[in-house]
Amino acid sequence: MARSPARGVEADDALTPARVQRGEDGRGTIASPFVLGGEPEKRIRPVLGQAVEDLPPLFDEAHEPEHKLKAKVAKVEKKGAVSEDLLREFFREMLLIRRFEEKVEERFRAGELPGFLHVAIGQEACAVGVCRALDEGDVIASTHRAHGHTLAKGTHPNEVMAELYGKLEGTSHGYGGSMHLYDVERGNLGANAVVGGGLPATVGAALAFKLRDEPRVAVAFFGDGATNIGTFHESLNLGQLWQVPALFVCENNHWAESTPAHQQLPIEDLTKRAVGYGMEAMSADGQDVEEVYRTALAALDHARERRGPVFLLLETYRLTGHYVGDPQVYRPKDELKMLRETQDPITKLRERLGLSDEELEDADREAVELVEASVEFAKAGTDPKPEDALKNVYA
Repeated sequence: MARSPARGVEADDALTPARVQRGEDGRGTIASPFVLGGEPEKRIRPVLGQAVEDLPPLFDEAHEPEHKLKAKVAKVEKKGAVSEDLLREFFREMLLIRRFEEKVEERFRAGELPGFLHVAIGQEACAVGVCRALDEGDVIASTHRAHGHTLAKGTHPNEVMAELYGKLEGTSHGYGGSMHLYDVERGNLGANAVVGGGLPATVGAALAFKLRDEPRVAVAFFGDGATNIGTFHESLNLGQLWQVPALFVCENNHWAESTPAHQQLPIEDLTKRAVGYGMEAMSADGQDVEEVYRTALAALDHARERRGPVFLLLETYRLTGHYVGDPQVYRPKDELKMLRETQDPITKLRERLGLSDEELEDADREAVELVEASVEFAKAGTDPKPEDALKNVYA
């Protein structure tokens, strides 16, 4: 972990969870995103044949992650060592995200999924490392590359896949698709097709937490290209000025769509973006999930203790094109092959844990079964009615 030195109205009720439990130190506790026996707790979400308008409101639900994998490990003590069991959890969750995105890419190419699709293959350690460091009640805002963040924050694969298929059972009830994955119940304020679009909302959520004196943090994910746009600078400026509990996570995959970093960034070290605002900045290897997790814990502690927002730079690699079908003619020849061989975060973690072929096959089988089941769930889902197309459209 590296850091650079820092310089010494009620918000909407959707930001307030009803069941956040606080320990003696004032922190919220977060449930492990895994459940015994592979059975997730029931969610307040549409079931097959149930009309969306008949559902109870979601806004008073606590932001508890709901995952699917069978192991359950207690959340590591924040100042203690990261156990091997926890790293194995991380591995399985990263593998689930990888298999999920490979499947949606396959189904997209088969013509089953509408709209555009952007996968984050190669960036799984960023999503898992940051989201697993969050406390219950913390919220995130994502990007157009949001599947990994959404799964890591606790949304069930069934709901994400259903959204990609445009079904009422989806996270946004079929209105959003891949680039607009919302799950307010789980603390996900939404993905955004606008580059950097989640940054201002994150500052607003963090300001609400500060005004309410709540020990919660708002997290914005964005890419290196977003650091060039106005809302990035406006958000960091106001966040630091108001000293809000926010974490700005820059996933630097070195490409702004098809534009390489050297053609769109005047600096190499993006933590310098924060220095101009006197903001605390930290950095980590985005391909090392333990380093991401440890650094995210430190950054979240800083923000939660009301010492100001933090800019967290994660150096990562996009091991695929900008979008599904991208010919990637802008990449140097053999670069992608080299990166897949040397910078795959899942391979790195497997080697570190010394997982046998049998252990890998077991974990892979479990992930594949969950993904295949999510496809079946989505295909059996409820198509929205054409007359409802303009519902929830305000402008």
